[in-house]
Amino acid sequence: MRALTIAIDGPSGAGKGTVARVVAAQLGYRHVDSGAMYRAVGWKASRDGVALDDEAAVARLAEQSSIDVTGPITIDGVDITTSIRTPAIDRAAAAVARLPKVRAVLVARQRLLGSSGKIVMEGRDIGTVVFPNADVKIYLDASAEERAWRRAHDPAHTGGPSAVAEVATALTARDELDRSRTASPLYAAADAVVIDTTGRSVDDVVARVLAVVAAKM
Repeated sequence: MRALTIAIDGPSGAGKGTVARVVAAQLGYRHVDSGAMYRAVGWKASRDGVALDDEAAVARLAEQSSIDVTGPITIDGVDITTSIRTPAIDRAAAAVARLPKVRAVLVARQRLLGSSGKIVMEGRDIGTVVFPNADVKIYLDASAEERAWRRAHDPAHTGGPSAVAEVATALTARDELDRSRTASPLYAAADAVVIDTTGRSVDDVVARVLAVVAAKM
């Protein structure tokens, strides 16, 4: 069977991470969370006192950093898997993701990771920018209410507000940032299979994605 490149995009709380990990495991493919790269850069910039709107400085930081997102998330050997799942890093990641020079650095790394195929990469611009010729493009979405509920109850995100209404406000702000940025805005590729995950189980969504993959194989 061909070694496919599978792109899974969508907004926060749509189920990208969970679905991408399960699909990769079932196919025996590598799973890459591209968003974790931006979180890692945002985390390090915040730690080192680099202004998040200083594009040249943040791009230089990204270029000089060793980032691994294929297992535990590390930057320069420091495990930040838990540290980057906070509201503060949500905001930092969104800020650095708006910087074209930073995106250029990280997109190049993402393309290198996926150059040999057999990969499931999740993010917000994988099927539109990183791998516009991906074999399979999936765009996951869900109602704003369900996405907020999922994020509020996600144990992977720590230190955040527990009230769904507060999380919904934060997600709405992040959605606006992602969709309005000049560099690689969030949208479904014209040839992506759009799946609404509202009210659907993980198994159901995974089965739908695997059916799309099987058709390509």
